Amino acid sequence: MVTYIVRRLVTAVLILLGASFLVYLLTAASGDPLEELRTNPAPNKAQLIQQRTDLLNLNVPAPLRYFIWLRGAAGCLVPFANTCDLGKNLAGQPVTEALGQAIVQTLSLVTAATFLAILIGVSLGIVTALRQYSSLDYGVTFMAFLFFSLPIFWAAVLLKEYGAIQFNNFLKNPDIPLGVVALIGVIVGLIAVSVAGGSWKRRGIAFGSAFVATAAVLLYVSLTGWFRTPGLGPVVIALSGVGIAFGITTLTAGLKNRKALYSSLIAVGVGVVAYFAIQPLLDSATFLMIVLLAVATVLVGMAIGYFMGGYDRGQSMRAAALTSLLVGALIFLDRFMQSWPEYFNNSRVRGRPIATIGAGTPGIEGDFWTLGLDRVTHLILPTAALILISIASYTRYSRSSMLEIMNMDYVRTARAKGLSERTVVMRHAFRNALIPLATIVAFDVGGLIGGAVITESVFSFSGMGSLFVNGLRGPDPNPVMGFFLVVGITAMVFNLLADLVYSALDPRVKVKS
Repeated sequence: MVTYIVRRLVTAVLILLGASFLVYLLTAASGDPLEELRTNPAPNKAQLIQQRTDLLNLNVPAPLRYFIWLRGAAGCLVPFANTCDLGKNLAGQPVTEALGQAIVQTLSLVTAATFLAILIGVSLGIVTALRQYSSLDYGVTFMAFLFFSLPIFWAAVLLKEYGAIQFNNFLKNPDIPLGVVALIGVIVGLIAVSVAGGSWKRRGIAFGSAFVATAAVLLYVSLTGWFRTPGLGPVVIALSGVGIAFGITTLTAGLKNRKALYSSLIAVGVGVVAYFAIQPLLDSATFLMIVLLAVATVLVGMAIGYFMGGYDRGQSMRAAALTSLLVGALIFLDRFMQSWPEYFNNSRVRGRPIATIGAGTPGIEGDFWTLGLDRVTHLILPTAALILISIASYTRYSRSSMLEIMNMDYVRTARAKGLSERTVVMRHAFRNALIPLATIVAFDVGGLIGGAVITESVFSFSGMGSLFVNGLRGPDPNPVMGFFLVVGITAMVFNLLADLVYSALDPRVKVKS
């Protein structure tokens, strides 16, 4: 294993060196960094040209200039030595500083979108494969192809118009007309019909239940002005937690494992009690505190599962830990909602909380929750745009992979042995269906650090994509090379991880030296 990893790393480094040399030469040949100065009528034009020449070593031929850059880049391999030097851009800013700012912006923009797209897309693909040729399958397939064909800039503009501008106008007087309530209820009812399947009686019950529940919720939030003063509260958290407990137990252990189910339900009860206990603590929250609370939440869930025991203690621990984490997430969300009125009425926000551009509101001040809300509201639209475009490919790939696996001999053998459908799907089919997805996910996650150029442009995010495009327009070779170095190393690492994941998912695949 170690020999294999070392050999792959050496090969990847050689490829990275060759590719970086080629990119540097192409960038250097793409234009003249002094062109704007040559046409500058300023009296100190000669001095400015000389300064930029010295800054970018333009008096040195491009092939030799690459090795000057490489010497500084090699210092980035020495941790904590503070010797990393990727040069400066045309404005004189160190590229390492510009990269640090751009990486933070890009990660905040695309990490959540990529994670949610993978989670939702794979889940939909698995479900539609299990319900092949049903109305749910046809509906999800149609929507997947629709979203896959949407131009990202067009989807982003629509989201800005209806998800921000029109929604902010709605928040001035958040009353939902009865016609809109009925329309949304019908749409949710039709979705419930496609999910329920079965006989027409079953579908009618699903439609009626979904319609009534949706209409009741919408009327409640309209009459109470919930959008202006939102919140979940302990009752909603408790009811949602019970649903989560049953769902998590079904997926991880099966409802026949009563110890696992009871462990999850106890975790919900502990979470509801903790809701009241930690409210004073959350008033002075910090990022580190939230991380420590999340870790403590998982450990408490594992402890509950351990002491509950059962014939499979590991299943009880997993079910309780996941339930605890999700209930903790609901408490975290509720605390954000409690801060919504303060953020909504902030003088910088002026009652229009859903932002259309930028990564934050200039000059806004507040506590952890107010600043967190500001960050989240600026990420809602670009994240939604990326999810809509990315979710389609994951849905289609996971569906086709799951369909292929479900027709394998070992799946039929597992069913013939009398194993439950949950065991057949989760333990035998699902794991093997993830094998083809490992490559796709590795490429996508490896490429996310490169930024979403179009999305960043539409929503005015100064991320890695913008850094790369501006470097090409300059032409400014040092930011382009810094971008290439980060993206190249990330792709190299995640390709290696994909190979290792193969061996973990499929015992037939062995990583040999």
